[in-house]
Amino acid sequence: MDLLAFGKTGWGDELFVAALMTIAVSITAMLIGFIFALIFTPLKLSKNKFLNLIANSYTTVIRGVPELLVIYLFFFGGSGALMYVASIFGYYEYIEINAFITGSVAIGIISGAYSTEVFRGAIQSIDKGQFEASKVLGFKKHIHFFKIIMPQMLRLSIPNLSNVWQITLKDTSLISVTGLVEIMRQSYIAAGSTRDPLFFYSFAAVLYLALTFLSMQLINRLELKYNKGY
Repeated sequence: MDLLAFGKTGWGDELFVAALMTIAVSITAMLIGFIFALIFTPLKLSKNKFLNLIANSYTTVIRGVPELLVIYLFFFGGSGALMYVASIFGYYEYIEINAFITGSVAIGIISGAYSTEVFRGAIQSIDKGQFEASKVLGFKKHIHFFKIIMPQMLRLSIPNLSNVWQITLKDTSLISVTGLVEIMRQSYIAAGSTRDPLFFYSFAAVLYLALTFLSMQLINRLELKYNKGY
């Protein structure tokens, strides 16, 4: 256990900071994904074929392409895209995107594709009478969505969003390729320094399982709270 000591003699403090980084990336990516889902879910349900095509293309492509490839595209292609735009305005210096931002946005877009499908299914499972009653009562569209549909959508989405959260949490291990020091990257560094990869990778697995377990406890409590009265 000396390897997990805090201070100069062990790697405990480094792994603790790495775990906090993993949590920060996961939460940021989940929030970004939530925003993407709120944008693309109405498009998925739209009767406009063009809008429907855009949303279907997003969810199909992102879910069909490996997560690591999406991260690579953003990490290597993001800087190139920004430099191209900057060159239009006369700026030709190299632009490097922060690894945290790259990882969070890339995983957020992946999370958003899955969350979009979750929200779509949740809305479609709401009783049609809710929509009809809203129209009969003359509610405006934004009131209809935020006061009637969205609360029910979130309640119905919680079980499946827990799966999206677990996918997002595990996908953070992939952003170690960008150099961001999260659990997987720090475990790799520690394993290389101590020549004890089995111990550190096993401990990394324990950390991921612990984060998943704690997350599920919170999500289960949230689900019970939102399902009161049903």
